[in-house]
Amino acid sequence: MALVETRNGVAQQTEKYLSFQLAGEEYGFPILAVQEIIQWTDVTRVPRTPAFIQGVINLRGKVIPVLNLRQRFGLGAQAATARTCIVVLQLEQEQGRLLCGAVVDTVTDVVDLATGHIEKAPEFGASVDTAFIAGIGQFASRVIILLDVERILDRRDWTAVEQAASAATEKEQSHE
Repeated sequence: MALVETRNGVAQQTEKYLSFQLAGEEYGFPILAVQEIIQWTDVTRVPRTPAFIQGVINLRGKVIPVLNLRQRFGLGAQAATARTCIVVLQLEQEQGRLLCGAVVDTVTDVVDLATGHIEKAPEFGASVDTAFIAGIGQFASRVIILLDVERILDRRDWTAVEQAASAATEKEQSHE
């Protein structure tokens, strides 16, 4: 969080977010959760994992799971383009820090959102799960859905992600 002075001289707290697009809508990850952004690379599919787990990649000698956010959010599949990226996130889990990639259509920019321009996640009733939405940010004329990286997946999903990473690591080590 940072303090910035607005045009009228009032100081406001701000938070930085990496904004990106999925299916034409704009989303954001807290910048402190983002380790890096890499260009699209082929992802190795891991058998018997949920469809939203795209697979795993080797990131400088470390095997990390890659999530397909389009599939996770039910937005439909799209082939990778020249603008498709993998955002590498650092997630705090009970077992410690976990690196995880998230496939996005395109990275937009880094935005400073004044905390006064962030609203609570809307309520859609019990049938719609919005636990992964940290809030809705307003930046100029844009609306950005701010994601809670710790809640994109539930506990069962994390188990599948960790198993996929472990299986891929064991497979890679057995080939050495």
